[in-house]
Amino acid sequence: CVLCGRTDDCPEKYGEKRTYVEYNLTVHYYCLLMSSGIWQRGEEDEGVDGFLITDIKKEVNRAAKLKCNICKKKGASIGCVAPKCKRSYHFPCGLQRECIFQFMEDFRSYCWEHRPVQEFTGKEPREASQCTICLDLVEHISVYTVLKSPCCKNAWFHRECLQYQALSAGIFFFRCTVCNNKDKFQKEMLRMGIHIPERDASWELEENAYQDLLHCYQHCDVKRCLCKKGRDYNEPDSKWEIKRCQYCGSRGTHLACSSMKSWEQNWDCMECRSIFAKSGQYSKRKKRALAASEKTNGTTCLLEEPPPKSPRQSSGSPRNFLLQLPKMMCQNLSPCSHLELPASNRMTMSLSPVMSNRNWSLSLRHKHLREKRKEVCNILKELKAQVKTKTTRLNINVENIWSSALKGFRQRIFSPTNTIEVNFSNCKNRSKTNTSAASKHHFFQLLMLHLQNSSLFEGSSGKNLSLDFQAVKENLYFEAGKMIAVSLVHGGPSPGFFSKTLFKCLVCGPENVKPVLEDVADVDVAQTIQSIKYANNLSSLQSTLQDCCEFLAAAGCSRPVTALCDKNLLVNDLLIYHVIKRITLPLESFRQGLKTLGVLEKMQMHPDVFSSIFCYKPERLSAETVCDLFTILSSSDVNKVEGADFWMGYLQDVESGESVVTLEDILLFVTGSCYVPSVGFDPEPTIKFLHIRYPIGNRLLNSLELPITKTYQQFKNIMELTIRNTLRVEED
Repeated sequence: CVLCGRTDDCPEKYGEKRTYVEYNLTVHYYCLLMSSGIWQRGEEDEGVDGFLITDIKKEVNRAAKLKCNICKKKGASIGCVAPKCKRSYHFPCGLQRECIFQFMEDFRSYCWEHRPVQEFTGKEPREASQCTICLDLVEHISVYTVLKSPCCKNAWFHRECLQYQALSAGIFFFRCTVCNNKDKFQKEMLRMGIHIPERDASWELEENAYQDLLHCYQHCDVKRCLCKKGRDYNEPDSKWEIKRCQYCGSRGTHLACSSMKSWEQNWDCMECRSIFAKSGQYSKRKKRALAASEKTNGTTCLLEEPPPKSPRQSSGSPRNFLLQLPKMMCQNLSPCSHLELPASNRMTMSLSPVMSNRNWSLSLRHKHLREKRKEVCNILKELKAQVKTKTTRLNINVENIWSSALKGFRQRIFSPTNTIEVNFSNCKNRSKTNTSAASKHHFFQLLMLHLQNSSLFEGSSGKNLSLDFQAVKENLYFEAGKMIAVSLVHGGPSPGFFSKTLFKCLVCGPENVKPVLEDVADVDVAQTIQSIKYANNLSSLQSTLQDCCEFLAAAGCSRPVTALCDKNLLVNDLLIYHVIKRITLPLESFRQGLKTLGVLEKMQMHPDVFSSIFCYKPERLSAETVCDLFTILSSSDVNKVEGADFWMGYLQDVESGESVVTLEDILLFVTGSCYVPSVGFDPEPTIKFLHIRYPIGNRLLNSLELPITKTYQQFKNIMELTIRNTLRVEED
């Protein structure tokens, strides 16, 4: 290794040992990570995980001048971060001398004198206890090799045992072995120098680890098998393909041996057929299942097939599965969907007292949502105080928004507390002003739209998390939660597509949530649960359960049903399994991502107000909304200035469609955003009326300078000409 000078290849101790022949370079990953004079200035695919080769060589030259305080040899690239401490050492030497290396945040290192220690109250039992990992005895003393659990009084570990467990379990499964606490336990272990890799558990990454569970029954059990190659022979897509019993799955037949013309035909084994024959239901079971599915009491919308969606382009990214279309889902409307209809689609005439009351109720709900969103805005402004002036630039390709965003968020130099600047790599002619304002707003808008339509979520209007094993493996649910949290604090749009069930799982915990049938996105699953729910007699219920016995077994909900009322408990268990238990791992990962910048903590403290931006789409811009956004800066007699009246009148004309521009165009002209961010605008938009020829929008200050004209028509013509031409030039 060019940094420590050792030839040891021990990934558990020193990290992966990598050799780059073209650069004549070999380095331990931990030696590189902990070196004090080098930073990850490149992208993840540049150099060594973002460490540029030129920077590594500079660090080697710097370290060559420093003598290790332990082995007394040159090349000590790591220094103690304690003030006034000048000790330097190699990474392996530091391990031998019991230094502590923190694999988090700034990757700090502490020498043996200044290293952090765990506090002992003196009330701990003096006698030795078992290490809860290796079960050997461990002394209750404050030494480097012994660690105490921060969440359990009587949990003690050997440092070496903990480190091996962390490397095996990864960030998702590493937790206290006694109480299963994760957050508090991981935080303390990271402080004490335990490296927790950001990857899935080793047993999840092992190839074919669960292959035995995927074994299918492959044997022909009919009395007379016609296949000359034997009963175990199976040739897919031919008459010698083995078909399993549709009920038990533990018996099979060749298609030809049972005179079956195609795979689509169902086959019942003799055992299952005899059971139905004894109950007298064998010939009628299909008719009863059909009748049960038809008696749905007005809920047939779950079975309707939605119109096909237009395909979207995929750029061939290694993660392009997120760009694939979601599964065809039932188009059930959420309780809030009527709030999002444009004004032109709503009934506004007072035809009856009932309709009048409904409009009044809608207006009241709109007002209630506005008040909640104002509260959210104030809370997010508190969180925004964490953001520093130091900037991080994201290079984004609009044609591959997800991959480029993921790459930017995963780079080592990215910090959610830095000010974010966005540069669109395929838009070379953008001005500096546009890059810092409009580009960031546009990026967050595209990112939220992509997440809404990605395979991480499922459902129509109110979405829940889906189960995507590839996304779990690549830790994409965590990244999605992190992106949403960063977007909210840094001026992005509100998500607005969460189901109420998903939101409650995030803020109250999944154990306190009761899902409903509308949360099930899979049409077949929804139909099965619906058939059970609306079975109107015990006989039809038992017949339905027989038809879906494999589904019930997979969900762990197989149980004897002796009364019609048993279906309610069964339906509830099926909903909890399919909507909540099935996505436990994605949900936990997503929650961890939402903790970024303290967003999830605020959501849990103020669930009612945050539901207004997570579960409801943003309200359409209106003349009143835009007018309230701007503060008019002028002389004290501003009401006497006709310009103010012209501005309000112009907004009303735009809202009513009597203009070639839209309210979104006006907002974009001034602020660089066509939506109102959940955190609000910073600085707040202002208006000045001046003796100028054309309106001027300053996106850095969110200020709009308007001309004072003699007539309203002059004002309107100048506004439309300037806004339309400016936005057209930017679009080109």
